[in-house]
Amino acid sequence: MTSATDPLPHPTVSPDWAPPAPAAGAPPPDRAPRWSLPALLAILVLAAVLYGWNLSDGSLNSFYSAAVYSGTKSWEAWFFGSLDAGNFITVDKPPFALMIMGLSCRVLGFGTWQMMLPEIAAALGTIWILHACVKRAFGHAAAALAALVLALTPITVAINRDNNPDTILVLLMVGGAALGLRATRDDRLLPLLGSAVCFGLAFNTKMLQGYIALPAVFAVYLYASRLDWRKKAVNLALAAVALAVSSFWWATAVSLVPADDRPYIGGSTDGGAWDLIMGYNGLGRVLGGEGNGGGGGGGGGTFAGTAGIGRMFNDVLGGQISWLIPFAGVALVAGLVLCGRAPRSDMARAALLLWGGWLVLHYLTFALAEGTMHPYYTTALAPGIAALCGGGGVMLWRAFRGGDARWSWVLPAGLAVTGVWGIVLLRRATGWNAWLWPAVGVVMVLALVGLFVLRSATSGVRVRLLGACVAAAIVAALAGPTAFAASPAFGSAGGMMGGTNPTAGPSTGGGMGGPGGGGGPGGRTQGGRQGSATGEFPNGGAPGGGDGALPQDGGTSGAPTGQGGQEGQGGQQDGQQGGANDEFPGGAQGGANGATPGGAADGPPGGMGAGMGAGGGMGGADSALVSYLEKHQDGATWLIAVSNSQSAGQMILSTGKPVISMFGFTGSDNAMTLARLKDLVKKGELHYIQLGGGGGPGGGNNSLLTEIAAWVQKNGTAVKESAYGATSASSSGTDASSAAQSGQSTVYRLDPSDVS
Repeated sequence: MTSATDPLPHPTVSPDWAPPAPAAGAPPPDRAPRWSLPALLAILVLAAVLYGWNLSDGSLNSFYSAAVYSGTKSWEAWFFGSLDAGNFITVDKPPFALMIMGLSCRVLGFGTWQMMLPEIAAALGTIWILHACVKRAFGHAAAALAALVLALTPITVAINRDNNPDTILVLLMVGGAALGLRATRDDRLLPLLGSAVCFGLAFNTKMLQGYIALPAVFAVYLYASRLDWRKKAVNLALAAVALAVSSFWWATAVSLVPADDRPYIGGSTDGGAWDLIMGYNGLGRVLGGEGNGGGGGGGGGTFAGTAGIGRMFNDVLGGQISWLIPFAGVALVAGLVLCGRAPRSDMARAALLLWGGWLVLHYLTFALAEGTMHPYYTTALAPGIAALCGGGGVMLWRAFRGGDARWSWVLPAGLAVTGVWGIVLLRRATGWNAWLWPAVGVVMVLALVGLFVLRSATSGVRVRLLGACVAAAIVAALAGPTAFAASPAFGSAGGMMGGTNPTAGPSTGGGMGGPGGGGGPGGRTQGGRQGSATGEFPNGGAPGGGDGALPQDGGTSGAPTGQGGQEGQGGQQDGQQGGANDEFPGGAQGGANGATPGGAADGPPGGMGAGMGAGGGMGGADSALVSYLEKHQDGATWLIAVSNSQSAGQMILSTGKPVISMFGFTGSDNAMTLARLKDLVKKGELHYIQLGGGGGPGGGNNSLLTEIAAWVQKNGTAVKESAYGATSASSSGTDASSAAQSGQSTVYRLDPSDVS
């Protein structure tokens, strides 16, 4: 028999839980309605347009772009996730997502679309999997609604147009959740093992973030599976083994390679993968801390506002993810009440518990995180919100139509709260589509009135009018997030995209790094904060933007000849002037040898179409200096050593040559020591070092930077700007030491003879 909330058969447990009478003209339980597949395909097409339209004009993260490019040049760099093909340092994440993008670029050539193809495919795959999972528990209408909500979540659209690893992370977690629910329903071991492997691969995408939903999945299996407790315990033990193997194979392989024979693991304090797991990408993200302890130093790194239970609704995150959280909460609680008399194995309740647990665990983790917290992390909330809105919404509709007066107000109340909150969010975007919030209010009010008036309709015109009211309520609820979601693809909000901190929609104010905040996407209000005179930044901030903000869309980043941390004057100015000095749109330079945008894998990547190198811009990198460095590389492995990974990544994309990031992404890594620098110079593997302008270690102890700078200035030879054709009046007559101390970039030449 079937339960009132579950279209799938399950064993009869209680005689008073009778199935409802089938609706007139309804298809058999085992047959999909004719509209189901076309609706799913239409949603996928809509999502593909939002994720891929005008993609070449977007600003991808040069940090990850450079690592993908390096992986196409070196299989060792591909395996470790190295920023540079010389394998000096890795990115600050495990490499699984980079591996996938790297394989695509090895096969198809290196370029924007070649890199983003697997990301977009992963995003569409997530929608497909969520649709199938919700369909099995709640039916086709719920599945279509869940797929639509997921496709139109603003922050999800923004991150799916970017090369950060979160898109692949969400695919793996949703796949793991769906397989876990299937294992619960079918009482089979193989789907449970597949679920564990998916979460293990998610761990190798963003480490502990990939585990956030795991407790909910295993708890639901333990509670709802019909197997006896002994069998469930054995199956979970086997799944734990699969989880451990799929999670720790990369970290184990890295630890088996001697430190001298592998790159420094970016984000760690000791160069090892295990430290990265427990610190920077582990508890440090939740608890915060100094140095590499997840960044931020408390308060969530200021990218997403102050940590607290209401963070998802603040000015920074509200318009990105919170539109339907109130309705999802109502649907979860009401749905569990409606399932109260169902058997323990009821799949509707199991699905509610799983997706409700997913939402609650992610919400609490992100809301209370004291470490670095970017808005785009919240895309992981979207599947839980979507599944609850779809499945729980359909359950509320059935209860609303069921004749019990006690449930006649719950669905309308949920829709009313959703409409009010949508109006609040739209009114935050002052001056942006000012007509939209009144339209949302009017349509929602009319829809709610129609629901009450036509609730008991059974046939004819009244039923069709009731359906129109439901459709109008859905349109009103989704109008706001849809408008925000469309902005990255169609530029309707000025293109709120930045490679290191992508968001959707217009400026709504808020804290550093958020929409409209300093260092926020596009840098459209204040840009990055100004760096200190020594090229180091206040409050342990990352290079190029104080308070932890990275340069956005043209803010200088400390690439050679750039002045570190000077104010990013809007996304389309400094470092964004396509065509000038052989630079391409987005600030990425054409590089040597006449490289063209979207360069093939065998040549320098150049501009990668439009904006490939832009995740912060080239930082004013001088094409004359780049040409000089290439001409005088003299067989060295690395073209130059710079202070941080963002600057190094942009140089790699400009030239196609390995560039050393001495202090990693945050500027806090201990990757470069004086002893190692001397060894590289003595072996002739490195000749040029940039000091100043790019920031050094981001927090606390700058002894490494001070020691290295003092030795380089004492033993190296400053490269005069006149040597590569610069004619800056401000630099004439200024010695290198003074320039470095004033925050200007100074390049030094070192040869083996300079090492005593």
